[in-house]
Amino acid sequence: MQHVFLVGAKSLGAYGGYETFINKLTEYHQNNPNIKYHVACKANGDGSMDPNQTDGVTIINDHEFEYHNAHCFQVKIPEKLGAAQALYYDAESLRICCEIIKREQIENPIVYIMACRIGPLMKRYYREIHELGGRVFLNPDGHEFMRAKWPKPVRKYWKASEKMMVKWSDLVICDSKTIEEYIHECYDKKGIDGRDPVTTFIAYGAETRKSLLPDDSEKLQDWYREHGLKPLSYYLVVGRFVPENNYETMIREFMRSNSERDFAIITNVNDKFLDELEERLHFKQDKRIKFVGTVYDPELLMKIRENAYAYFHGHEVGGTNPSLLEALGSTDLNLLLNVGFNREVAENAAVYWTKKDGNLAALIDKADRLDPEKRAQYGRMAKKRIRDHYSWQYICDRYEEEFLK
Repeated sequence: MQHVFLVGAKSLGAYGGYETFINKLTEYHQNNPNIKYHVACKANGDGSMDPNQTDGVTIINDHEFEYHNAHCFQVKIPEKLGAAQALYYDAESLRICCEIIKREQIENPIVYIMACRIGPLMKRYYREIHELGGRVFLNPDGHEFMRAKWPKPVRKYWKASEKMMVKWSDLVICDSKTIEEYIHECYDKKGIDGRDPVTTFIAYGAETRKSLLPDDSEKLQDWYREHGLKPLSYYLVVGRFVPENNYETMIREFMRSNSERDFAIITNVNDKFLDELEERLHFKQDKRIKFVGTVYDPELLMKIRENAYAYFHGHEVGGTNPSLLEALGSTDLNLLLNVGFNREVAENAAVYWTKKDGNLAALIDKADRLDPEKRAQYGRMAKKRIRDHYSWQYICDRYEEEFLK
């Protein structure tokens, strides 16, 4: 049996990309006799899960439980650390992993770390894991050092940390071919003993099924009434409310368009950023622009995606983005920012826009006039793209191959 330790996600819940990934990976492999997962989970703070309130959990003791047949151990975080909590969490998780490997005398473990937060400590943990007979795998995520939310010193730290994490890894698993190319461009000849990083590409996954909610669902109809929406009457975006996701461009260009549809924005609003956008755009004067809060019910969110006339995707600094995959699996017409990450995923199953003034507004007007059969054709191509390359079954099978090599 291959033991795999998963470090870096907050829990196994649907809180974010890594959390959903681990949830799906353990779900699809829960009856696999050849793999045993050990998962670090936050015991407190943002994104932590309460195992006592989660269906399917078997409690082992006050800090360990089983879920999807995975052994999960909770890590308590000193919340006074503020933004440094994430670094503490990863380091403490690795310490506990090594403790479990020693205690259980586990042979040939794999420790799979998600994100590049603890580069300065990585050499130490790499050597300790190797002394225990293990290997270190890394998912480097996207270009965290480019995110506008970070001040300049933090961005410099992220870049330096990424370099050290890549160096002190046995395998770098990239969820985007563009990220894999970037890793080699930046770090070839900079690994241990001057070697190139060893990489492979395994994407993120998405569902290919329809929502379980019927069209006449009371929950769905209540949501539509609350926000003044109805099927095919709205463009949609779902994602974190941060500058690098290009909300400013999408809102500004929608306001310039002649569309009679609404623009529904599902996000957890940052008041400071929202006030800045209002000052620059005065979007509150346009009744089509609707911030509709968050939707945590996965079936409801899937149905809202299915019923959208079109979906906007403005992410530009990540790898394979989960919200893009979910949109391609659910929404027929997808309007994507023209960057390598997005083209790699959607290819010809979507249409593309740039940040040039007027470009997206013109595309929206064109999309509004699109022949219904052409729109449906885009939908069929998008769903085929997900089925063939990004279904959770396909992605989990690829991970099984990699873990059992």
